[in-house]
Amino acid sequence: MSLPLMLTHLLLERFTPAVLPRQPEPQALMVESGQVASFMNSGRADGMLNYLYLFHAVMALPLIRPGDVVFDLACGPANQLLKMAALHPDASFVGIDASLPMLQQAEANIAAAGMHNIRLQQADISQLDGVGRAAADCVLCTMSLHHLADTGQLAQTMQQLRRILRPDGGVYLADFGRLKRAATQRFFAYDRAAQQSAQFTEDFLNSMRAAFSLDELRQGAALLGEALYCHQTAVAPFLVLLRSPPRRSVDAALAQRAAAAYRDLSPLEQRDFNNLARWFRLGGLSLPCALPAGGRSDAADHAVGRQA
Repeated sequence: MSLPLMLTHLLLERFTPAVLPRQPEPQALMVESGQVASFMNSGRADGMLNYLYLFHAVMALPLIRPGDVVFDLACGPANQLLKMAALHPDASFVGIDASLPMLQQAEANIAAAGMHNIRLQQADISQLDGVGRAAADCVLCTMSLHHLADTGQLAQTMQQLRRILRPDGGVYLADFGRLKRAATQRFFAYDRAAQQSAQFTEDFLNSMRAAFSLDELRQGAALLGEALYCHQTAVAPFLVLLRSPPRRSVDAALAQRAAAAYRDLSPLEQRDFNNLARWFRLGGLSLPCALPAGGRSDAADHAVGRQA
């Protein structure tokens, strides 16, 4: 990625007053084999999104307690879910997705990884049929809210999340924020087009076009009835995180598992991880624990940022 070109796009984002209209994805539910395979491959150990899944898993560390039941909404092929479950072997995870082909791929991935603290359930995240009230100690949803049709369905999803969450439960939501310029969206989608499939590039661009605005995400999160801390990448909301206050400290054993997962990244993935951590740190959010060459952490990072 060209840093000067990226900074140019971000500065133009900063000073552009107009806001692009949201363009819902042409196909919100991934059921075609090509899409499923592209998305699954992007999150493999050598995939384009592997570092991003670990980043979210690390950022969610203070929310998951031993013995928790954790729901991952729109889990897809379980790439993110596997990162979370490996870091928290003493918690139970439930992957929710509406796409049967995605769940079938997830089941294969979980079996191949030899994980035994994950189960899967088919459901629409805006309805969560079959999930009881107060069933979850923690609810995660990473890079998936943009699949929802509109703000009405976003509100329904937040209401369902509130229904299944136990008192004092944890919430971690992460997604793209809607950028102001089509040129910036295309820059990020096509920056590594030579290293990613054409299907991935197309889906990436559609995802950015379908992203909710920062205000829309905050308004949706407000329906949870509890204040979440809202953080974004500095200068422009390329990525947005909405997170509960910490529910636990990151002890030595948990930090060691996170450090081991970081060391398993390739040098390029470590660089991408560090750059993303730095981008969020410039926006006021630090890692919850120290990682090898992973950048500064801040034990009080949950107190920094804007509340939803």
